[in-house]
Formats: sequence, structure tokens, C-alpha cells
Amino acid sequence: MIEGISRLLPIVLGAAMAAAGGFAAQAQDHDGLDKLKLPGLSGYANPTHQGPLATGNGEITLSAQLTDKGADITRGMVWRVFRPTPDQSGKLPLVASAHGGVAKFDLEPGSYLVHAAYGRAGATKRITVGRESRRETLVLDAGGLELDAILSGGARIPREKLRFSIYEGHSSTGDDNGNLIVPNVRPQTVVRLNAGTYHVVSNYGGVNAVIRSDIRVEAGKLTEATVEHHAAEVTLKLVREAGGEAIADTSWSVLNGSGDPIKESVGAFAPMVLAEGDYTVVAKNRDRMYQRDFTVQAGKNEEVEVIASEDTAIDPEEGAD
Repeated sequence: MIEGISRLLPIVLGAAMAAAGGFAAQAQDHDGLDKLKLPGLSGYANPTHQGPLATGNGEITLSAQLTDKGADITRGMVWRVFRPTPDQSGKLPLVASAHGGVAKFDLEPGSYLVHAAYGRAGATKRITVGRESRRETLVLDAGGLELDAILSGGARIPREKLRFSIYEGHSSTGDDNGNLIVPNVRPQTVVRLNAGTYHVVSNYGGVNAVIRSDIRVEAGKLTEATVEHHAAEVTLKLVREAGGEAIADTSWSVLNGSGDPIKESVGAFAPMVLAEGDYTVVAKNRDRMYQRDFTVQAGKNEEVEVIASEDTAIDPEEGAD
């Protein structure tokens, strides 16, 4: 039902900016999260029964809504019913579970804890089961988050080179991401989350093209956030002359503008994604080392040739430093 969601009128939440780029976020009225493919949910305890536990004593029907007075979620729910008293291992015994939308259980009369999970969103409620049939509704206070990224100028980024990680809460510093909730999220994947603010990290490639920002998820809405990466793909090769064939068995070391090594590889070609900026590359072939400075411009993919000549040769001990 992605097409249906995309036709809904957007409600602008604003833009959350990061140092090297930013997420532009929009929230939309959200009534179709149940039909979207999302990350799974880890179990709360080892189950003792799968499916509703039928005893014929007390019937209870459980339903869930994204917001108060919203429509019942019709699919994608995971229901778990626990006894409220921990067992000898300190865990709450799981007495019944079900998947789908609205769930019906036949349970022994008594008190239980019910956990309703919808993707990474969830809610817990204490219920009392009696001899008479009854219905309980859990309000998840949840929405969805869909992440994507582009290059400077609007060019698309290959999906296989782009991943997101979602962390709990705000990030106080650039390196303090917080508790990881969902790793390795693919672009344009909707993740169900409880309403709140999340810290999102976008990785383009596996070196230093990283954008961080805080994104607000609203209950009952789909928040779409897009990051702009200021980076490019470069391919390093060692040649004997400009435009020549790449020399095999070459070891590569890439240093950033501060002189810190950020990437090492071996091979005739060294493809990688780098954030815009100034770099130095050192190529080692057999007992000779060669060096070149180069600049990465955002969105400009290119080959960087290191010519094996006396002009680019460096002393091996100097290169090791």
C-alpha cells in the first residue's frame, strides 16, 4: 500500500540539519503501515505455547490502534500474553501468542500482561480475564519512518551502497549515537516506531561518508526523511603513464586532510566512497611506494591515477610514518 500512502497530503514537520548535510522530513497521515515490509521483532521470552491457548474458560479479544480513536490494525501485529509473576529464571512466563490483526484468546480467568508489537513499535497492558467475554484495545502511539538519500544536485545513490541505523533518542555529540534500535535499514523501507525522536545515521559506502541527524516520528503518521550526502565514488589505480593499465598487486592507504589513515585495500583497483575533501593516497607495489594528493568533489565520481614515476616515489620509511 505504498502507493496509497504516497498520495496522502504531506504535513511539513521541518528540516533537521547535520554538519555535512541534513534530513528533510515530512509526515503524512498514516493508515497503511500494516502492509509494508519491516524489520522483525525479537522475542521477549522463550515461548511455552505458540498460538492462542484454548481452555474455554475466559474469552478475550485484543485489538490495537496507532492512535487513540484510530482504526484497528488489521495485520502485522504480534501478540504475546504473559503471566504477571516471574518464574524461577526471573522471566515472565509466556502463555499464548498470535500473529495478524485482531486476536482472540481463551484463557484461564486471572490477571495477565499483554504485549502488542507492530514492527519496532509496541505497548504493554495489564488485563483481567473473567468468565464473560470482553474486548481490550491497546493504543500503540506509533507511526512510521521511511529513510532515503541523494547526492548533491539530486543524483540518486545506488541502493546497495546506502544503509541507515536508527538509535534511541537524541545524540548529544557526533560520536554518541545512543542505544541502537534498528541496524542496516535499506533505503525506502518503512520502519514502525513508537512516537518520539530518534537519532538516525546514514552511511554511504563504508569509509567516511556519514550523515547524522535527529528525526521526530509522530503517532499515526508516516515521516519521510531524505539526507543529502556530500560525497563521491573514486577508483584508485597505479599506472606507469597517464591512461595506462592498472598495475596489479598494489597496496593502498588513503589518508584524510589531517594525515590520519581512513582506508586500506589491496588490488589493481581500489574503489571506495569518500566524503568531499582533500586526501593523500599512498600506493605500494613491490618495494616501491608512490604518493599523490587529490580532492573529492561532491557528486563527481572519478578515477584517480597514481603514476609510478620518480616524481611520485617516496621513501618506504617516510610512507610508513
